[in-house]
Amino acid sequence: MRTLTALAVGAVMTLASAACGPQAGTLEAAADVLGANTLTSIEYSGTGRWFQFGQAPSPTLPWPQFDVSSFTAAVNYAAPSARVQMTRMQTVEPGRLRPAPVEQRPVQLVSGAYAWNLAAPAGAQPGAAPAPQPQPVAVEERTMEIWATPQGFLKAALANSATSQPSNEGSDVSFTVGGKNRYVGTINLQNQVARVQTWIDNPILGDTLVQTDFSDYRDFGGVMFPAHIVRTQGGHPVLDLTVSGVTANPAVDIPVPDAVRNFTPPAVRVDAQKLANGVYYMTGGSHHSVAVDQTDHIVVVEGPQNEERSLAVIAKVKETIPNKPIRYLINSHVHFDHSGGLRSYVDEGATIVTHQSNQAYYEKAWAAPRTLNPDRLAKSTKAATFQTFTDKHVLTDGKRSIEIHLIAGSGHNDGFAMVYFPAEKILVEVDAWAPVAANAAPPAVPSPFAVNLHENILKLKLDVRRIAALHGPGLATIADFRNAIGVKATD
Repeated sequence: MRTLTALAVGAVMTLASAACGPQAGTLEAAADVLGANTLTSIEYSGTGRWFQFGQAPSPTLPWPQFDVSSFTAAVNYAAPSARVQMTRMQTVEPGRLRPAPVEQRPVQLVSGAYAWNLAAPAGAQPGAAPAPQPQPVAVEERTMEIWATPQGFLKAALANSATSQPSNEGSDVSFTVGGKNRYVGTINLQNQVARVQTWIDNPILGDTLVQTDFSDYRDFGGVMFPAHIVRTQGGHPVLDLTVSGVTANPAVDIPVPDAVRNFTPPAVRVDAQKLANGVYYMTGGSHHSVAVDQTDHIVVVEGPQNEERSLAVIAKVKETIPNKPIRYLINSHVHFDHSGGLRSYVDEGATIVTHQSNQAYYEKAWAAPRTLNPDRLAKSTKAATFQTFTDKHVLTDGKRSIEIHLIAGSGHNDGFAMVYFPAEKILVEVDAWAPVAANAAPPAVPSPFAVNLHENILKLKLDVRRIAALHGPGLATIADFRNAIGVKATD
């Protein structure tokens, strides 16, 4: 009789549990509470801060901050697609001289395998209609942002055979999308997605953790959504958003423009222009380099962007200067668009010449796992070698000297280098000044970075005749530079 009673009680408890729904803190409970099963789209808006990833003014500092006065993200989970619009302006940083902040209104979109921005074409007149600008390299990151929303994470977890493990907070849920990108999320005992982690590839950082934390969930017109979202990438925040409005199931139709769908990324092009005997300007893209023919080796100035660009430059350098090894790569600064190709030169056997503040950062970053997109260095596992400097460093083969100088006092970066060829009277620099196209007017107010560059040239008594800027249309004269910043030759 006791056995029958126990069985009856157990049956009643099982039925009561089923009636109460899924256990708190589980994937199924969170999907019910947050409406993941009924949401096909969502729009959320707010204000806060955005941070420019990879552009820290020093390896020890966070990404530069922008104040966001308006932010709206519209997401279609079925497509999947998303449109993010914001109005932002760089925060004035006391003690760091930068150009006057300018309001920016970026519009970033992704739909399926396509990503693009909406922006006025380069060189267009003010007020020109925005046009789609293909951004194929942004597909992975923008898709990640869809599945890193609370409801997006739950929908992706349910669709990708997620596994769950109990934790002190509730449960940890993990799954993989497309056989490549792994997601791990924490669901708390209030049936809320508290955190989402995933990893995307970066040329500097390798498998880069992107973590999004959600807090202060509220009922926004019938849908539970966090009022505070903080996303970090590479160890520092990239978004800090206070949500003020959420719409469930809005119409989010993001057709892919023909210009984006039919876009084929151009092959990497490298052109070699002789600047002087044994000195070559390696152009052909948005970021340039310089190659120098020394007695028994080659020196390259700048390894920007990524492995693809660096491998193309290395091939062109070897074609232009055959039968010599690349012994040194001079790095201007740590910003990711100017250091993303350095690992290719390490694999090539070159010593990286950089400011002393950068070495520890590169060593730590390059030791990170690279499972998402292994580059050549990840496969060869060669050790990096460095030569560092504080104010000045000289490379010489006994015939030609190459001077590397710190651009002191620049607000752009604290370990900012320029390269000077005293015999040829050529200065190589980037991000301090770039010549404008022949049909474009110089800015009405010169950049403080350019003014600071001129001050450094004068202080160091450099006899500069030509400037090989590593951005912009090409070679310029010192007169071009002075005219651009409104300085007379006798100043």
